[in-house]
Parts: sequence; C-alpha cells; structure tokens
Amino acid sequence: MSADMDDAFVQAPEHRPKMHLIQATDVPVIDISPMRMLPPGNMDALVSELSMASREWGIFMVVGHGIPEGTVTRALEAGHAFFALPAEKKAVMRRTEAAPAVGYFDEEHLQNIRDWKEVFDFFPHEPPPVGEVEDNLVFKNKWPEEDDLPGFRDALEEYANAVEELAFMLLELIARSLNLRPDHFHGFFGDQTTIMRISRYPPCPRPDLALGNGRHKDSGALTILYQDDVGGLDIRRRSDGEWLRVKPVHGSFVVNIGDLIQVWTNDKYESVEHRVSLNSEKVRFSIPYFLNPSINTIIEPLQEMVSTEDPPKYNSYNWGEFFSTRRKAGFKKHVVQINTETAQFRKQSTDCVE
Repeated sequence: MSADMDDAFVQAPEHRPKMHLIQATDVPVIDISPMRMLPPGNMDALVSELSMASREWGIFMVVGHGIPEGTVTRALEAGHAFFALPAEKKAVMRRTEAAPAVGYFDEEHLQNIRDWKEVFDFFPHEPPPVGEVEDNLVFKNKWPEEDDLPGFRDALEEYANAVEELAFMLLELIARSLNLRPDHFHGFFGDQTTIMRISRYPPCPRPDLALGNGRHKDSGALTILYQDDVGGLDIRRRSDGEWLRVKPVHGSFVVNIGDLIQVWTNDKYESVEHRVSLNSEKVRFSIPYFLNPSINTIIEPLQEMVSTEDPPKYNSYNWGEFFSTRRKAGFKKHVVQINTETAQFRKQSTDCVE
C-alpha cells in the first residue's frame, strides 16, 4: 500500500475522526472460565453479565477463554509474514469480483469510501454454494504457496479452530441468557459462511481524514476480535452518538454482537456501530473472526422472542443473498451506493401491529 493518500480515502467531514477520543474504560470484561470447569462454575452470574453487556453495550471483552497465547502469536506472526511478501506474490491471491470474499485485498470500500488497510480473508470451512448464489460468489480459498510462507495455513487454521470453540461457547451463553436451550443457535451454523481475516493498518499521513474501517455494524452473528496493543477500535455510544476508543486488554478478545443476533432476539440485544481509527506512526494488526450462518439460512426473529405485545420487528431475508450483496458491495466504489445494512429489513412501525 502506498504511503500517499488520494481523495478516495477521504471521509466526509461529518465522519472524520477526532484525534483525541474518550477512552471507553467501562466496556464489560467477562471471565468465561467457569464454562470450562468440570463441573461448570457459577453459570448464573456469567449469564447475567453477558446479558447486561449485550443489552447495554453490544460489545464486551472475554478473558479466561482458554485459547493458548502461542496459538495467537503464531497467527499474528503468520500475518506479519504474509503482508511482508512482495506485491507480485500477494497479487496472485488478490480478490476478484467473482470471488470477493477470499484472498488479499487493499481496496475495500466500506460505506463507499476506500479503507486505509490491507487484508487477507479465508473461510475456515469452505461452504458449499447453494441456489443462485453459486453463480454469484466463489467460495474457494486462496492460499500462498507453502514454499513462500511455510506453516502459514496451519497457523491460521489452528487459530480459527480455537476461536470457533469460543464462538460456540458464547452462543451457548447467549441462548441461556434468553432462556433458550443452550444449543438453540447451533443448527444455524451447519455449513457456515464464517470468515476469518488478518488486517494490517499502515501508518497514515492524515489520520484526521481517513479511517481504517469506515463506520458500520457487523452483519453476522458474532465478531471475535484480536487486536494488538496499538489500539484504534472505536465504538459509538448509543446514548449520545459520541465515539469512544476501546482500550486493548492484554489476553482478551473483543466480542461484537452482530446484526443477526439483533434480528433473532427482536432487538433485545443490539449490534454496536464501530470503526477503526488510524495513527501516523505505528502499524496496527488485528484478527477478526466473523461467525456467519449457513448460506441458505432464512433470518427472522425467533418465535420465542416475539409475542402479541412485542411482534416481529423485521421481515425475513435470505442470508446467502444478503451475504453475496454485502461482499460484492465492498469490492469497489459504486456510482449508486448499495444498501448492505440489515436495517433495510426492519418493519415499519405500522407493520408491527397485529
């Protein structure tokens, strides 16, 4: 990525980051080690903590997760080695319009503005194409040659497997917090479309104008994020719309409630709007894991979450069609911006009345 910055990266004035943000020091930090005990520890307290964090914040950090530090270190080292490859090596794995979900990319246009970053994406489980999506989206991973990056794939797959275990533990906690069967959500993820990403945010000459990730909400179920100690993750406070900086906590993972959880719970839990701010001196690395359901999943509020007094707030939609549209929308800038927000499926208030 060039050190120069052109107009493609410049955010509209109202979306440009402030250089000095308030630290979000009270983002919940949840110790989930009781889940890993035999027999389990105090689940009631843990479920209560998670419920509060999901209702009031839409984001929290987990510790006591059991993922070895060495697993994280190997994945991070693999990421450093990948982005250090010559440009022509990375170009071989470059995303294409037919395969916008996997491979190397440095021209993502979140909110139709180019992000200041480069990424490598892959499916931990390559999903089988279904229906019309088969013609629109390619699900085959693009891996570097083993001779170029020995152990790269092994390191990332080891990390993905460990985070997947954590993801399903969190789904179980969310289900318990809603008085559902612990495995209630598991069936949505049979042929999952989960994506793992390594992100590199180079120093930016004008961090007051650009963003590493534009403001957005995550469209999947959960995002589980490793971020290094450089920091830059910002969340938008619901009460006043103010942006706050999430301070890294060593040994933790940041967990975002995604739009699917918001829809499934009929707004009992809400996803959080967030972005990535930049700096002019340090490279930032992160590893997000986007937990997504099977491609043929129909998304709608769960029957257990609706009632006559609280009718469904969302129309149903096909995850595969939405996923395809969202991935293609970020591939390039569009003359007319494509709607990739889950909010488009929200019913009008009059539709919510029985």
